[in-house]
Amino acid sequence: MTDLVLLGHGGGGELTRRLIADHILPRFANPALDPLTDGAVLANPGGRLCVTTDASVVTPLNFPGGCIGRLAVCGTVNDLAVMGARPLALTLSLIIEEGLPFAELDRQLDAAAAAAREAGVPIVTGDTKVVERRRGDGLLISTAGVGVLADGVELSPRRVRAGDAVLVSGRIAEHGLAVMACREGLAFKTPVVSDVAPVLRLCAALLTLGAELRFMRDPTRGGIAGVAADLAEDGAVGVELDERAIPISPACRHAAELLGLDPLAVANEGKLVAVVAGAAAERALALLRADPLGRDAAIIGRITAATPPLAELKTTAGGRRIVQRPHGEELPRIC
Repeated sequence: MTDLVLLGHGGGGELTRRLIADHILPRFANPALDPLTDGAVLANPGGRLCVTTDASVVTPLNFPGGCIGRLAVCGTVNDLAVMGARPLALTLSLIIEEGLPFAELDRQLDAAAAAAREAGVPIVTGDTKVVERRRGDGLLISTAGVGVLADGVELSPRRVRAGDAVLVSGRIAEHGLAVMACREGLAFKTPVVSDVAPVLRLCAALLTLGAELRFMRDPTRGGIAGVAADLAEDGAVGVELDERAIPISPACRHAAELLGLDPLAVANEGKLVAVVAGAAAERALALLRADPLGRDAAIIGRITAATPPLAELKTTAGGRRIVQRPHGEELPRIC
């Protein structure tokens, strides 16, 4: 028995059966997956369905605080959660490069299974393909998720109003900087560690605010800057952020300076940005801080009636600058 994945493991024959039986099914076994049919049959949950899909191409596969397996599951769960949906099930498809050690594949599958258990969401179906060497960068993972939206839940930039408060659930820029520092071989006295985690509990807590919760988003590619710019454009409002209030660790600030990056534009994988009615800001902050994942949550800005609608940052120096989406991809292959 080889220790490496072969092209034959993707051919649909006996090797494929062994790959699934020995490496995949034992980690994700559940009643919807176990029949190994071409699709999973789910109970009708009632309410509106929310569906999302994602692909994870991060390099390296392992980085401080996480790996591609954990990232793939958390990213899809978070996309559903910030929509206000309760995740019901995930799919997981693997594109494996020939020659990947089974030990590495098992490590990523274990991480994905652990993240799914942490989020309380089963992986109910999937697919496996094997590609020739130098065609797949070791491992690529594609995921999809389905969730259910409760009646009355409608989160959108169009619901944002002047006077609303902007919150973030914790320190920014940790994921993107952790991946880049690992990729570049940079070491810091205080390690930069990815924040990759499911934010489902945080979203569920904020949903108890009802109509006072206007909007949620996980600030992945484009970071806080991308979310603020989207809010201004799609909501036709002003977004005023306070640089002094935005939580960031000294290690991340130093890493961003060393790499020449704006922390506001760096991806996060275990944080959320929320907009709530101004009167509910302190309650929302308390809800976030009551969870270990939200202990560093902060109110970082407000929505204004500025014309034209722009996102602006009040800097620590006392000035102002416009917050824009990154023009391109400053941090490739970070998720």
